[in-house]
Amino acid sequence: MVRKWLITGGCGFIGRSLVKQLVDEGWHQICVIDNLSVGSREDLGEVCRYQEIGPGEPSVGSATVQLLIADILDPDTAMRITKNRDVIVHLAANTGVPASVQNPRKDCMANVIGTINYLEAARKNGVRRFVFASSGAPAGNCEPPIHEEIAPHPISPYGAGKLAAEGYCSAYYHSFGLETVALRFGNVYGPLSSKKTSVIAKFIKRALAGKPLEIYGDGSQTRDFIYIADLVTAIRRAVDVEGIGGETFQIATARETTVSEMTKKLLNCLKIQTDLGDVYPVCLPERVGDVKRNFSDTRKALKYMDWQASIGMDEGLRKTVTWFLNDRERFVA
Repeated sequence: MVRKWLITGGCGFIGRSLVKQLVDEGWHQICVIDNLSVGSREDLGEVCRYQEIGPGEPSVGSATVQLLIADILDPDTAMRITKNRDVIVHLAANTGVPASVQNPRKDCMANVIGTINYLEAARKNGVRRFVFASSGAPAGNCEPPIHEEIAPHPISPYGAGKLAAEGYCSAYYHSFGLETVALRFGNVYGPLSSKKTSVIAKFIKRALAGKPLEIYGDGSQTRDFIYIADLVTAIRRAVDVEGIGGETFQIATARETTVSEMTKKLLNCLKIQTDLGDVYPVCLPERVGDVKRNFSDTRKALKYMDWQASIGMDEGLRKTVTWFLNDRERFVA
């Protein structure tokens, strides 16, 4: 049976990775909506052939992938584009802690109101499953590992917005029966991440440009780094598994890695695969809103979705560096 997907923010790193897998399978109909604030038409074109549609055109046509350039803050667009859709994967967001600290209102509009627009449209149009991309940020500074029942204390507007959106997902399930699933992503990395501003992609681009690797703080802060292929598998499980409506899942590796440890592994990987010169890390002041420790307990995802990460950091970094090196000139500023 053909499944009709709507992927918000589908020109971004995670969206394109998901689109590529779906297109490779050959039997899905996919509509991508994106405002091109980060991703581009050319980015989407790297992973698939697509047909660009206008705001008044039907969202389900003969093309395997359709692209609508629009903003998630427009509720009329949301109502129209969600008709005849089976699944919504809501990836569109104002991403990152620093941007939310700089402009909390903009962050709230995108991450809370934008999510409500698509929840409401999904409810009224009878969409079967709504998968929401969250993060570990709602938990804030707490004693890890982070699990789904931990009391949230976000320390950034980004974390607060993601927490609010998780709450609306839960409310739409319990009030209206919309099958929502919230996935709290770890720190995602991998191929197609050239425009991502998080640490691994940023460090690879800086290293290839011969620039120092800027660590905010002393490098002892920890993260849970998850390879993109594992994350896409988790999204697919969140779409397919029955009986998980209204649930939230930690999607990460359940392994705690300091930024310094990751940096050493990455530099070793780069030196093996390139003629890398004298690139070194430098420590800068800590950023407002960054948590000190962050890694996840993923046992709930294993129990209810039969999912766990399978790609270790050494393998994931090697594959990521290889992808960047295959088009090195494009990413070196």
